[in-house]
Amino acid sequence: MNEWEWRLLEEKTPLEHICVSETDLRPGDRVRLRPRKGGDILDSELAGRTGVIESIEQDYEDRVHLSVVLDDDPGRDLGLLRLPGHRFFFSPEEVEPLRPEGDDDRHSPHESDEGARSAEGDGRGIPAPTRNARG
Repeated sequence: MNEWEWRLLEEKTPLEHICVSETDLRPGDRVRLRPRKGGDILDSELAGRTGVIESIEQDYEDRVHLSVVLDDDPGRDLGLLRLPGHRFFFSPEEVEPLRPEGDDDRHSPHESDEGARSAEGDGRGIPAPTRNARG
């Protein structure tokens, strides 16, 4: 692989938001972890814990991963600095969106942002999300 090809791999734009359980999630939003059944011992230890989405990333096979920093991690500040060992990666199906306190609507206030790159419509043939009645 030459240097140009490596640059193409490294220039993957992170996703700005993703829709999970009819809720638009972005970095900084809170979630509860619900790891899939049959995972490893760490998955079972993290089940039910809460955290903040640090980033939304897409691998080279176009799978989406949420990088989560746990609320009760003593090294939480290291996770927010993107240092190893304090960020945990989950698929969108493995998190439950948490509403901000006092918010009785199921949708995030971020939902109305236009032009943001999302997992549903990223310009590579993946269909754009359909608009709901709130649209």
